[in-house]
Amino acid sequence: MTQPPGNSDPTGTLRILHLSDPHLTEGGFDEDGVDAARALDILMETLDDVEDVDVVLTTGDIADDGSVGGCRRARDVIGAFARQRDVPHVYTTGNHDRRASFVEVFGSGHLAADGTDVATARGPAGTCTAVSHVRGLRVVTVDSLVPGCGHGHIGEEQLSWLRQVLATPAPRGTIVALHHPPVAVARHPLSGLLLRNPDAFSHALAGSDVRAVLCGHLHHEMSATIGTVPVHVAPGIVTRIDLAAPPGYVKGVLGPRAAVVELGAERAPITYTVTARDPRAGEEVYLVALAAS
Repeated sequence: MTQPPGNSDPTGTLRILHLSDPHLTEGGFDEDGVDAARALDILMETLDDVEDVDVVLTTGDIADDGSVGGCRRARDVIGAFARQRDVPHVYTTGNHDRRASFVEVFGSGHLAADGTDVATARGPAGTCTAVSHVRGLRVVTVDSLVPGCGHGHIGEEQLSWLRQVLATPAPRGTIVALHHPPVAVARHPLSGLLLRNPDAFSHALAGSDVRAVLCGHLHHEMSATIGTVPVHVAPGIVTRIDLAAPPGYVKGVLGPRAAVVELGAERAPITYTVTARDPRAGEEVYLVALAAS
């Protein structure tokens, strides 16, 4: 299907294709034995029919093994989609990623359709944090990676930088993207692996023009708020967590999904899910007993 270059409406609704957690590797399979390359390919084939995309955003866990090869696979496949649409593609780190590999492949993480780095500002040294702009919308990526850990944290130097960036409003507002959701989810198998300092993050956003915070990590879709700002968590690509698992267990199943986030004149975003046409969707990958608290 031949797609037009981006969204033909220069002032109307902005459409963000929100991807997360492809968990690609050098060899193609993730640590659970899932063919991560296949999952991404099937999803992107399905997304060929999604129209009027303005930017493609991938919120972390790009490389399950932290490898350059995993990052390159993501850039090749997602970048080809963005190039066909003539739209930018933006990436954040996740807990499985390694900053050195990320920077080698993605630079700032903010790329034009042709792969040119288009960041207009970079965060503190040692972080993969940056800013770019899409049709008047400011896109800020925040680095919540804590090497060797599953949870996330944003350091004070990065928060100070974020406050400075947000001090000046953008024409169509701002979205902030990071891997770890800045919310508390008590009854969830990953409740201990979220952002550890959400209050500090919330204070950095307070009073700003941020219209939405977009995250990943949970491998299923979820909506919440941080202060007054909507938070949307994209579903996973490599696997999704089945929240109907037996009590005391976490269950992962196949079935790549993505989200579309629409930002119109109103402040609140509209989001919906796109499910890949995968004949193996719902097939169990793992069923693991949760550790006693």
